[in-house]
Amino acid sequence: MSTTLTPAATGTPGRGPLRPPSWGMPTLGSLGLAAAVALPWLVNGYVIALAATALVMAVLAMSAQLLVGWAGLSPLGQAAYLLVGAYTAASVATVTSLGPVQLLAATAAGAIAAVLTGWLAVRARGITFLMVTFGLGELVHAAANQWAPGGSEGIHTSPVVALPGLPAMVRPGWVYLYVLACTLVVGAAVAVLVRTRFALLLRGIAAHEPRVQAAGHHTGRLLLAAYTIAGGIAGASGALVIAVTRYVSPADAAMGVSALALAAALIGSGSMTGACAGAFLLVAARDWASGLLGGHGPTLLGLCFLLLAYLPRRRLAGLTLRLSGRRT
Repeated sequence: MSTTLTPAATGTPGRGPLRPPSWGMPTLGSLGLAAAVALPWLVNGYVIALAATALVMAVLAMSAQLLVGWAGLSPLGQAAYLLVGAYTAASVATVTSLGPVQLLAATAAGAIAAVLTGWLAVRARGITFLMVTFGLGELVHAAANQWAPGGSEGIHTSPVVALPGLPAMVRPGWVYLYVLACTLVVGAAVAVLVRTRFALLLRGIAAHEPRVQAAGHHTGRLLLAAYTIAGGIAGASGALVIAVTRYVSPADAAMGVSALALAAALIGSGSMTGACAGAFLLVAARDWASGLLGGHGPTLLGLCFLLLAYLPRRRLAGLTLRLSGRRT
């Protein structure tokens, strides 16, 4: 009687999924950062402005990803907190043009708005949560049209000053570098947050909420805290909108903005890096490709949404995890 030896029987390890080397991601990240810093000297003003807009959307995508990838909740109203942050930064701009002060004020305003509305949102789950956040976003949009300064026309602001003693930033390259620096600071803070016990508890809630409750944790409070932090991050993106466009209007809270942030988070499949990459991809499809395709950028963006809806999430998540070097 003969026996066929398998790789497991002979002790030969089977082939696992290909993973990038340990030095691959730090090297790739360093090269990417160097390219991002050098961008103003390599491209024209339009591409620089587009890249700054993509950075703003990347911050908003991180806000959505905290809820999607960690808490298992899909928000469709994060642009509302971007709008709150943007109007707060515009109000602060009448007193001081310092960008960091506007950023902190917008972050605080976004968090306060989120904690005031989040108690209603976090009571829901699944598609109900999606609809509740959509409703909250539309209410903020309508309120801004009615009562915000400038009404539906919006308001203009003065150029932002990066640090005391420096001139106001009017050239696109300097504005882009300021927004890049702010995005990196927000990203670093988020990277620390998602490695805490709090983030682990959020993942536990997403996986099996009753078990987390049985362990003695108040899941409602944890989710409200996550929603508040996500609102603060979205508020920070509103301050960056002011820095880039020097203008804010209720249109900044349109559903399309929230949908783009949610789609970027879904593309990221639980990775903050993936969410930022998704934001860049979608902004490029919406804005840059529009010029190349004779104004059909929104069509391409719609096709991206359809591809996202029908692409198997398991494959998408596996690709994102391999590219980011994370283990399942």
